[in-house]
Amino acid sequence: MIRLGVNIDHVATLRQARYQGVTGVVREPDPVWAANEVELAGAHGITVHLREDRRHIDDLDVRLLRQTIRTRLNLELADTPAIVAFAEKIKPDEVCLVPEKRQELTTEGGLDVVHASHSTLPATVARLRRAGIAVSLFIDADPNQVRAAAGIGAEFIELHTGRYANTQTDGDRAAEIKKLAAAATLAHKLGLRVNAGHGLNYRNTAGILALPHLETLNIGHSIITRSLFVGLQQSVRDLLAILTLGPEPIPPESNHEPPEPTRTNRGPRLRTLGGRRLSQRSEAYSLAESGT
Repeated sequence: MIRLGVNIDHVATLRQARYQGVTGVVREPDPVWAANEVELAGAHGITVHLREDRRHIDDLDVRLLRQTIRTRLNLELADTPAIVAFAEKIKPDEVCLVPEKRQELTTEGGLDVVHASHSTLPATVARLRRAGIAVSLFIDADPNQVRAAAGIGAEFIELHTGRYANTQTDGDRAAEIKKLAAAATLAHKLGLRVNAGHGLNYRNTAGILALPHLETLNIGHSIITRSLFVGLQQSVRDLLAILTLGPEPIPPESNHEPPEPTRTNRGPRLRTLGGRRLSQRSEAYSLAESGT
């Protein structure tokens, strides 16, 4: 089964909305506690993004996570000297190098590895690997970017699935899956291991499971928001249930626009689990756990 890495950044986002800059009090919710709940639910790893502006996860969070989690710690970071040096000391299981802009709400697009030959990126990859850390590069599904990632010595790529997640038609979804599958196949041929993530949720994850050579999906926002209604352990179990069910059929490539909402097609596409439907209704979430 494809592994699930849960990004818990937005637990820290909620904490910072109330406690940013506040000291001497117990700040909540605690990302470290969240990581414990995620692991108890069966997730295979924890992902956090230590941004240069520390807008959500901070240094102490990462130190405590390194000391307490029992699965894998995947630390996302930009190629900046101070944070790379911090990663060398903390020694997460994996570092995923990502592009970063102060004004963005979330990571937008993949690294431009093709034009990184004159940057510090190749040296950073080598430096982290010497420290015993697996290195992944977050890239778009572009064959030139895949070849460049292999060329500078990365062990993994993480394919950016944001364009797939934002598609509106079956034809567009099929086209994005085709690009992602081609990139994954090329990566495997070049000796790279393949992860994927960005914008994935309970409605679109099943479609991405058709990618060849896929090892781990990193998913965060959808799991954290769902947990407000069903609890964090249950929201993780529900996503794991989707991974267990396997891929949906790939739709044909066409450019037909989606139909207008009607009584029969409005709302999310539903998936079945043991003959029952798994939907956005909170009472349905427990089906993944009960198997009813």
